[in-house]
Amino acid sequence: MFSRALRRSIADAPVSTSALPPTFLLPIRARFFNSTTQHVESPPDALESSQLPTASSPSPAKIPTNPRTFNRAVPQAPPLPTKPLELTPSIRELLPFMTAQPSHYITIHIHGKPYLVTEGDSVRLPFHMPGVVPGDVLRLNKAANLGSRDYTMKGEPYLDERLFVCRAVVEGAESDPMKIKEKTKRRQRKVKTVKSKHKHTVLRISELKLHTLEELEAAA
Repeated sequence: MFSRALRRSIADAPVSTSALPPTFLLPIRARFFNSTTQHVESPPDALESSQLPTASSPSPAKIPTNPRTFNRAVPQAPPLPTKPLELTPSIRELLPFMTAQPSHYITIHIHGKPYLVTEGDSVRLPFHMPGVVPGDVLRLNKAANLGSRDYTMKGEPYLDERLFVCRAVVEGAESDPMKIKEKTKRRQRKVKTVKSKHKHTVLRISELKLHTLEELEAAA
């Protein structure tokens, strides 16, 4: 049994490198520290001027966003066309006759799909229109055809929106009953159940007006 003082003296005694075994007999960690020289760089005393934050260029702060939050987009009026309205001789000749006849119709395009409507009609869109609530008034400005009983005005591909005014009121949203469909594949015992419940938006055409030739000339 070694005394405590003897063990402490042995532990504090310097060990010469000649007393150590060859490096190939040492473990990997001991072999690394015995055969290589470690270089530790001291940290720089001061940062470069380009790395220092300045008041003119603050660091952008990350704002946490919640993917479940929904900000309702307020419908805005479409920008008016900058190109001057061109009144062709046919428009000058036939527009007074068209405006004199009642019950005008229009082929309006909503999200790329045409709908033939008149004033007072209800349109049930086969999709849910985002960003609208019941009571909103929408300006429909893409029309392919516009006419009356005896006259029709066709666009290429759309008519100029300054020739007419067509507005629709959002009445609400409807949804189909829940549909459950089973999908299977050949030579497989798995059955996949798919549920679908499509939503629709209902619009009512509240205003359809065709501008007269005098109004178009005064606006031009």
